[in-house]
Amino acid sequence: MEQKQLKELTPEEQEQAKQQSIAWQRECFQNAQKHLAEKGVMPKTLLEKESRFIAPLCALWKFKGQDGKSYWVITGRLPTDHALASVAENARDALRYFSLQWQLKADQIMQTGGHDKTKVDFANLLINRAHGIYEMYEKEELWANEVN
Repeated sequence: MEQKQLKELTPEEQEQAKQQSIAWQRECFQNAQKHLAEKGVMPKTLLEKESRFIAPLCALWKFKGQDGKSYWVITGRLPTDHALASVAENARDALRYFSLQWQLKADQIMQTGGHDKTKVDFANLLINRAHGIYEMYEKEELWANEVN
């Protein structure tokens, strides 16, 4: 089987990719803060060492709130959601937690709102994203540097 050679990025392309990544992270960070605020949690500090970025799909943020509790927040090309940090020891486990929660939420929606097209579409989106983030959870290479 023939392997294709990957073309080296020019310095300009590398810089552009870096700037896009920074902009994506900033947008996800702002979305995470906004989501918590809308849920009545005022973020105090970001626990950066425990946060993870799987660009351009999702970011997992760990925040300490002004209420003294810590929270996981997931943002990116998926529904923004949050949970108490106690549900998962690390970002990888938080990804699995959100995947399972979204599948349960989708099941509930289908049982109670199965006739509403908007609700069914949202349930299908949750299922699709839940499967996608579970696949990321299972990919060992994404977590090679993870400290347990």
